[in-house]
Amino acid sequence: MSRWLAILPLVALVALGLLFGLYSLNRDPQVQPDAMVGKPVPALALPALADGRPVALAEALGGQPVLVNFFASWCPPCEVEHPVLMELEAAGVPIIGVAYKDAPPNTQAFLARLGDPFATHLVDRDGRAGVEFGVTGVPETYLVGADGTILAKHAGPLSAEDAAALWGKRE
Repeated sequence: MSRWLAILPLVALVALGLLFGLYSLNRDPQVQPDAMVGKPVPALALPALADGRPVALAEALGGQPVLVNFFASWCPPCEVEHPVLMELEAAGVPIIGVAYKDAPPNTQAFLARLGDPFATHLVDRDGRAGVEFGVTGVPETYLVGADGTILAKHAGPLSAEDAAALWGKRE
């Protein structure tokens, strides 16, 4: 009997290993949670990058379709997508930039170096807005309709094709 008690932890460990192994084999790692799609933009006020005054996100939307882009100066994929954001801005697409877990001086230097595609600059220093939106990592871009409903989400750096497909969902 004591021999079985000695083996029991090993049996439990093997069972857990099989359970986790089977779970991971049946899980698609490309699936990105879109929990906020179809829901209103979270009721948040974030500090403006320039002066730190609180800006209500709903107010920043301006009653028109916009892209909300979560980015950071410390994020290499954010640099990769930046030229696409500049092209969108040149085409007249309004973009709200949310600096995610970044120091304002670093964000300002990032935008000075690469160009500034954002109509509005907000700071999410502690990541609270990212949690409210369901951000899984930067960069992430959300399409928000004129009524304030999140219409679509794109995780990762935007390519020109991704940007066109995302912005095309606004109607």
